[in-house]
Amino acid sequence: MESDVVIAGAGPNGLMLACELALAGVRPLVLERLTGPSSEQRANGLVGQIVRMIDRRGLYERLSGTPGPPLPVPRFMFAAFPVNFGELPDNPVYVQLVPQRRIEEVLAERAAELGVEIRRGHELVGLSQRDDAVTVEVSGPQGRHAVQGRYLVGADGGHSLARKLAGIDFPGVTNDRTVSRAAHVRVPKELIDPATGGLAVPGYGVVPPFLHHRTERGLVAFAPFPDGRTLLNVSEIADPDFDAPFTIAELRAAARRVLGADIEVQEPEGPGPHMLRRLAGGNTRLAERFRAGRVLLVGDAAHVHSAIGGNGLNLGLQDAINLGWKLAAEVQGWAPPGLLDSYEAERRPVGERVTMHTMAQGVLVGPGREVTALRTLFGELLEERTTVQHIADMISGADIRYDHMGRWAPDITLHSESGPTRLAELTRTARPLLLDMTGDGDLAAEVGPWLDRIDVVTGHGMTDCTERSEGQEGMPGRLSDDTKATAMLLRPDCYVAWESESSQPDGAALRAALARWFGPGQPV
Repeated sequence: MESDVVIAGAGPNGLMLACELALAGVRPLVLERLTGPSSEQRANGLVGQIVRMIDRRGLYERLSGTPGPPLPVPRFMFAAFPVNFGELPDNPVYVQLVPQRRIEEVLAERAAELGVEIRRGHELVGLSQRDDAVTVEVSGPQGRHAVQGRYLVGADGGHSLARKLAGIDFPGVTNDRTVSRAAHVRVPKELIDPATGGLAVPGYGVVPPFLHHRTERGLVAFAPFPDGRTLLNVSEIADPDFDAPFTIAELRAAARRVLGADIEVQEPEGPGPHMLRRLAGGNTRLAERFRAGRVLLVGDAAHVHSAIGGNGLNLGLQDAINLGWKLAAEVQGWAPPGLLDSYEAERRPVGERVTMHTMAQGVLVGPGREVTALRTLFGELLEERTTVQHIADMISGADIRYDHMGRWAPDITLHSESGPTRLAELTRTARPLLLDMTGDGDLAAEVGPWLDRIDVVTGHGMTDCTERSEGQEGMPGRLSDDTKATAMLLRPDCYVAWESESSQPDGAALRAALARWFGPGQPV
């Protein structure tokens, strides 16, 4: 067997999965059609729970370039509404502005550190399965050849060949009415609003930064990124000449139609790659299943949806993190029955939910007076704090609950004789984790048969030290219902598999949770 797991695609999702597998002691092989990093500009950052998950794998500082944990943002957008999340008692909306190319660079660096082999210029062109393996046909620099793996994971995007070869349908809807134009541009200094950093359009007003700005004729987004790039995006219902090359002049003309005023943006300066992209229509699709035998799907290979809201990488990267430890358990032989199938059972409903709310946002940002009326009503609903919390939890993924377990573990600090330790410092190995804060460490005896696959941390208490949004008063060490627990068992994806608030936790219940998620223990 050449590899434990073959991964088709070295985008963020494929690389994240490779890292998770390598941390679990599994040998992944990544095949990538491109010979080098993609020059195409796609996602511009991370939104939601994945920002904290990246922190819990020790990668946040590499991406941010700054020390310390991530902070939630006080404001973000939903369907072109600027929503104030900063006043929520529990704000789960985290954002990291970083181009996808940099995300791929960091993940590729981490994969190399973990010994992952990435074969660039090697493309999946065929596959066949048998009961114990997958044979993958590959087209590479030396021609066609075959590689074998225990499993194949398609992380090869919305046009996934892995999905097609596995015979998995990709139902959904395509809307051909909207044309989206996006480009990096140079903006004269006099057009930058000093108060907001937005785009001051003569004869119109200010287009705020990093928010979708809707008129009854279309949508405009202006994004001056911290690294010096400035992106202008304009969406409208139109019928352009797709045979003609897309230019900055065409972008300006589209903005003039949507805003009713001209924006004197110009060609960008400096080294590229610079985005210059024109897309027609919207595509929302969800794979009918995420697994066919020994072939599994992650990311865009499993689901595509509108980019409104920036949830694509939040969804895809967390697919990879959910799948990684389960696939490793199957390869290593300790997975309990049904563990690998729980990947689809848990993640497909999340994909359904994301496609639901991105489609809803697509309606709310559409043109027309009737949509304006709908937005007026929706804006009134956003004045209710419960609605704002619901929106925050939904777009961040904080509302995800899986069967037979609790939610994602909060950002807690554990206290022991050696001092305080952030949870994020304990989860970088991607191993299951038992936190025993009873003070006597007796739970370690219950975990004995599983110590080959589980880490145990003991101490005398834990507090919720969730960071506050910038501008809010800090509440360090605040104790919430989530941290009344005296013991907590976490899966590698940081979801709570078991917890207790008793000073003498139920050992039988803990052993049942261990067996459910991590298989039968080894004889002691």
